[in-house]
Amino acid sequence: MKKLLPFLSVIMFLAWNCSNDDAIEEPAENDSTAKLRLQFGFDPDQERLDNFGNPSTIPQGNATQTPDFNSMSAFFIELVPTQFTQLRDGAVIYEAPQQTAQNSSPFDEAVVFSDAIVSDENEIFLEIPIKDIPIGNYEYLRASVTYQNANIRFNLKNLPSPLPTNLDNQKGTLASFIGFNTYIQDLTVSSQTLTIEADRQQGFWAFEPQLDAPYQDLYTQYVNSSGILSGQAPIGGTTVVNPLAQFGVELPAGSCIVTGAFDQSLNITGEETEDVTLTLSFSINNSFEWIDNNNNGEWDFNLNDNTVEPLVDMGLRGLKVEVD
Repeated sequence: MKKLLPFLSVIMFLAWNCSNDDAIEEPAENDSTAKLRLQFGFDPDQERLDNFGNPSTIPQGNATQTPDFNSMSAFFIELVPTQFTQLRDGAVIYEAPQQTAQNSSPFDEAVVFSDAIVSDENEIFLEIPIKDIPIGNYEYLRASVTYQNANIRFNLKNLPSPLPTNLDNQKGTLASFIGFNTYIQDLTVSSQTLTIEADRQQGFWAFEPQLDAPYQDLYTQYVNSSGILSGQAPIGGTTVVNPLAQFGVELPAGSCIVTGAFDQSLNITGEETEDVTLTLSFSINNSFEWIDNNNNGEWDFNLNDNTVEPLVDMGLRGLKVEVD
């Protein structure tokens, strides 16, 4: 029996070694052309959530409205296997170009806005070969949004002559940046362009009124020749929905990495032959929030003293991912 032991040990070692070689063997080359396509959805009726994924309420003294979204851009997308998966431990399938930050923010990098992919609802934002995605089962998706463009209703108060004293329920376009840090060369809000040539932190916004005729021309003549107003919401005040915080998943402050669950698990086998489309459905339910100084529930610009009711939050209010 003792003579058999060394022989059995060698056999067991060889068997383990062969098995281990099989486990790390590179998969056969996959010539599949199947694509994973990602597109955005903007849902005004989707539940409005707080930072931890709980139903949220509007603070006393604030007011909100649901914007009419035109487009959005994300700079980071990660497929996440479980609720315990930490940031970047999943499959990062997209990351936008960045450069060294020029401002004195806490961040060393800034997203380059001129290189950003900007898409409307139901347009293909991103398309990648499925064969390039790590094999696995994914339950969540993380998307870090950098830019959003939407139409907002507002009031202009105390305008100078020959304009009417007040112009209520007017439309304007808001371009807002909710990513951690963005370098902006030029920004076209709707039809007008603002030159910035600098970094802007989370919460920067620019607003272009589109007043009822014939007041737009008079507005640019007597009030604001550029036609664009800009400002900064409180840094760190943007809602970023992370329902995985309860499982110990921490995200960097100011990152705007919104986390959402798949409506069904995304299972990547490496043998896919058909395209898969993911719709990232964002809740825009009352996502535009400001301090309502006069308690009228409307966003007011007072040109008598050049003040705007302060924006406090433009963060998206939840994410659901639909697999098709």
